[in-house]
Amino acid sequence: MSPRVLEAIIEALLFVAGGPLSVVQLEKIIPEASRKDIEDTLQSLVIRYRERGVVLKRVAGGYRLETVPEAAPYIQRLVHGSPPKLSRAALETLAIVAYKQPITKAEVEAIRGVDSSGALRNLLEKDLIKICGRKDIPGRPILYGTTPKFLEIFGLKDISELPKLEELEKMLADGEH
Repeated sequence: MSPRVLEAIIEALLFVAGGPLSVVQLEKIIPEASRKDIEDTLQSLVIRYRERGVVLKRVAGGYRLETVPEAAPYIQRLVHGSPPKLSRAALETLAIVAYKQPITKAEVEAIRGVDSSGALRNLLEKDLIKICGRKDIPGRPILYGTTPKFLEIFGLKDISELPKLEELEKMLADGEH
């Protein structure tokens, strides 16, 4: 398969995928291409799209075509929909789960100081968090963690790309003066 044909196939797959595609997925879909050829083609596309209205980004363990942030207000006008919104309680809970995962409901509530049942249920329904097991203590409480959809929505390759807590504290402290 020629590099140009492989590039066209991968580009088309990324366009219709509706979410990130991993190299492993692409290998299964295009068995005629080697892993190296697929990886090289993805890097070529990343470079090609760098200065465009659409970019190829690595998120949630795969690659996804995304629009540039500068286009967001215009896309919003076209679509006439509002971005998904989360309540303050849900955002607080999501941040705690993201930074402290895996974490129990009781641990979330100890940090927030209020009942978090509704926020956790809302985040589960939106597929931003998931149940990822049970803690090995009496009562075996449920443990929560973030999902690939969380990474996708926030444009993160993996959880290590979250800002460090020290950075957030410094930004908050700088903003208060």
